[in-house]
Amino acid sequence: MFVPLRDDNPLKHIQFQTVTTAIVLANIAVFLLSSTGATESAIASFAVIPSELFGLVPQAISQTVVVPENLTLLSYQFFHGDIWHLVGNMLFLWVFGDNVEDAMGHIRFLIFYLLCGILAGLTHAFIAPTSGVPLIGASGSVAGVIAAYLMLHPKVQVWVLAFSVLPMRISATIVLGAWIVTQIVMVLTPQIGPVAWWAHIGGLVAGALLVIVFKRSDVRLFDKGLPAGARIGR
Repeated sequence: MFVPLRDDNPLKHIQFQTVTTAIVLANIAVFLLSSTGATESAIASFAVIPSELFGLVPQAISQTVVVPENLTLLSYQFFHGDIWHLVGNMLFLWVFGDNVEDAMGHIRFLIFYLLCGILAGLTHAFIAPTSGVPLIGASGSVAGVIAAYLMLHPKVQVWVLAFSVLPMRISATIVLGAWIVTQIVMVLTPQIGPVAWWAHIGGLVAGALLVIVFKRSDVRLFDKGLPAGARIGR
């Protein structure tokens, strides 16, 4: 519905979004490397496979790289199925991750991001414990960032492409709220498809809870402290 382009929300505590940039570059690098000759079995080695994670079936012998199942909860976050999967996740991370990193600090943001991905992967696995389908992608981690941003800066103005074509400047509440509602609707809609919607929900819940713990002590939630009716932006 909305493709985010940029937000009007300057950094206050850090000079540059070092961790956000590093994560984006790491995801791009992994995608490029895995797109040049990596087999499906090699990529599956780094994916979360619920039935293997819970020990319901042994790890597939055909997997090219032997990765301990617990570690796949980290590694799966850096692999993507196709270019649009990668671009979508990295665009949301780039637009909204810098301010979440600003609110937490570099190290705490990195831990927060990875924890959101871990909890997203576990949510997916618990919902479908017997599944043998590999789960990859940063969607759960990015969902945590989206939830944190909405908890921190609901009043911020965001430039988006509405329906992918119409430039608009609207509040983060509308942009991210619409994304969250879509995830909930998709979870409640019986379907067969490649998207792990429950991982998104797990990441959202994790982000909304963890931001309270990981934010700087002087950072207030929900843009509290702004004058009534004020909006962050130029």
